Amino acid sequence: MTGREPVVLTVAGSDPSGGAGIQADLKTATALGVYAASVVTAVTVQDTTGVRAVHEVPLDVVRGQLEAVLGDLDVRAVKVGMLGSPALVGLVAELLADVPALVVDPVMVSTSGHRLLPEDAEAAVRDLLVPRATLVTPNLPEASVLTGLAAQTDPGELGQALLALGPGAVLLKGGHGDGPASDDLLVDRRGSTWFRAARIDTPHTHGTGCTLSAAVATRLALGAPLTDAVGAAKAYLGEALASGAERQVGQGRGPVDHLVRLRGTTA
Repeated sequence: MTGREPVVLTVAGSDPSGGAGIQADLKTATALGVYAASVVTAVTVQDTTGVRAVHEVPLDVVRGQLEAVLGDLDVRAVKVGMLGSPALVGLVAELLADVPALVVDPVMVSTSGHRLLPEDAEAAVRDLLVPRATLVTPNLPEASVLTGLAAQTDPGELGQALLALGPGAVLLKGGHGDGPASDDLLVDRRGSTWFRAARIDTPHTHGTGCTLSAAVATRLALGAPLTDAVGAAKAYLGEALASGAERQVGQGRGPVDHLVRLRGTTA
């Protein structure tokens, strides 16, 4: 008899249009060959044109989901997305304290620059969850919220300021920057590594942050070293963006093509 199936767990909100949140995470993990489980923290009313409403799942229900999954499945890595209240952040930080790998995508600021969380929830993410993370994956606006530094600050300085908050490593995402490149910077106690990529000209970027962090968690669940996991996730997201640029899902900013590798094409 072989060992139990390794599992990657996503703890995040539900996107009914399927491009972000737990739906994006489940698609990503499945496409990359790992069994995926989910804990729903919020139900959103959204589509490719925007978010209309958010309904938070009661704390006792979130706790029950987490305890059930962690008690039964062989969870090797967890990806955490948006958490809407300080109490929820504290609960998730408490129950995930002993997981082998924790990837935190601090969903605080939308692509348009809209603040998604109240300040007390932002503080709880910074103080309670980020220090427990194996890897935290902010975009530039989120890095600014977490550190108090301007988003235009030198990436190396931003990365070090984020590392000072206590995570094992930081992946500073460059997708919100300007210019022809979309480069990400991985910073840990040993130094830093750039992951370079050309910027893909497409409006269909819904769920990119969710997808990248879920892909990293998936590779970690398979036992990859962190640098390798980030490189593989970055390559997968690039393929998904390129393929998604040729597709039209919905009437707004469509999702990346999570199933690109299953289709056998990178468009």
